[in-house]
Amino acid sequence: MLCRPCRGKTTCLTLRREHSPAAGEADSGRGDCHTRTERLKQGRRVCAPSRQSDSNGVSMSADSRPLPRLLLADAQGRIYDDPDLLMLCRHGREWALPRPDELMPLPPESELFLLPGRHAVGLDPESGDTVQMEELAVAAFIAPAHTLTAHPVYVTDDNAPTLPLFAYGAVGMIGDRFYVCAKKVDQDARQVFTGIPRKKVEKAARALMAQYPDNRLVQHLMGNCVLRYACPAARNLCLGRYEAPLPVSRVCNARCVGCISFKDEESTICATPQDRLTFTPTVEELVEVMFHHQRNEPDPIYSFGQGCEGEPLTEEELLVDTVRTFRERGGTGTVNLNSNASRPDAVARLGDAGLSSLRVSMNSARPEVHARYYRPRSFTFADVRRSILEARRRGVFVSLNLLYFPGITDCEEEIAALIELVNACDVNFIQLRNLNIDPELYLRLLDGIAFGPAVGLVNFRKRLKKACPGLNFGYFNPHVDANCKDMPGRFHPLPGRD
Repeated sequence: MLCRPCRGKTTCLTLRREHSPAAGEADSGRGDCHTRTERLKQGRRVCAPSRQSDSNGVSMSADSRPLPRLLLADAQGRIYDDPDLLMLCRHGREWALPRPDELMPLPPESELFLLPGRHAVGLDPESGDTVQMEELAVAAFIAPAHTLTAHPVYVTDDNAPTLPLFAYGAVGMIGDRFYVCAKKVDQDARQVFTGIPRKKVEKAARALMAQYPDNRLVQHLMGNCVLRYACPAARNLCLGRYEAPLPVSRVCNARCVGCISFKDEESTICATPQDRLTFTPTVEELVEVMFHHQRNEPDPIYSFGQGCEGEPLTEEELLVDTVRTFRERGGTGTVNLNSNASRPDAVARLGDAGLSSLRVSMNSARPEVHARYYRPRSFTFADVRRSILEARRRGVFVSLNLLYFPGITDCEEEIAALIELVNACDVNFIQLRNLNIDPELYLRLLDGIAFGPAVGLVNFRKRLKKACPGLNFGYFNPHVDANCKDMPGRFHPLPGRD
């Protein structure tokens, strides 16, 4: 094996992350030059660009495009960039250099993870060979409002653990900055907490607990979601801004492979990021939270369906009574339901009671791909379609919470199915969320299903926009109160449509 001392000053960052042994958060400091270890294997050949360097030694392609260098981490959790190898990225099952339109500086509030049991792989631009390293691969967990366009490239050990439920972005270095394969898809700053001291958030959470000592939902959201998990939605509630979370359900009618609040007995995932709700709130507890939020936020959104619960439609009567009570007492703003859309009749009742918007969680508009991930217990994809239609008939704004997986979601078959669904059911909006899952686990899950060429996130959006002129994109639930002049989408009822 060839030992190579580093040829230039490399970045050295120490990783730490207390709540997950499989991930690390990068410090902001810089370190001294460290000697690179051995190349282990030379693998597949990737088409390598002609390379030159600018006056600062930054690798450039023949068309003067900066090429990111490979990032890797040692056993102590220190990150390095390799001066000789270029970053590769993964689109589905294919390895490639990043597309020109998919690199951006790593946004603030993102994190860097090391990937245990997974060896970094880079491209030697001189030979066109891929090179597997001894060191660990590094990935980026990107800040909200951004959608990943590629996963990192690595070779996995046979005994490697399944990765925790995060989204893993391909990340490299250009000059002295980290670059990630991603796009910003929403300008809303609702989950940006830069400049808000942690002590201020915690003080506000404790004050709310003191203000509503007998409301179990407030105690759960503040004591568990804010003070334990730092949940962005719950933090916004205690700060009196944006969207208020309203978890209601302890059970679910699906067994999602990437469920973030319940660990299936057969799952190889080490743990879920959150614990599920242990009680069912009352109508009065829910309505009290809604009116509290209405007094503090001029354009309030109230959302049933959170990460700490099961499927809210399993609490149909509670939801209908809560929405109706809130509206009858003069409640205003966007009442939203985040759901798997498994029960069309319940959605219809909610629309009649005063629901404003429905966000439908979906990894694919193809029934087989959908079923592989959601593993529904008591519904089919036909029920999901019917729920969307029932909502639209009643003027409810419908978003798809599209769990985007680079190289799969943007393939031809998936695009065609999505275009058909959007046009047939008059979907208003697509939220481009990242699918939080071990990439190799998801690809194994889809074995045997045909996926054609992938077009990339930029072309994916262009294709959908052209085929579905009224469709809009974002990341968060939009405010869709009837008086909102800038409301995205078409938002009109479809009487009599099947």
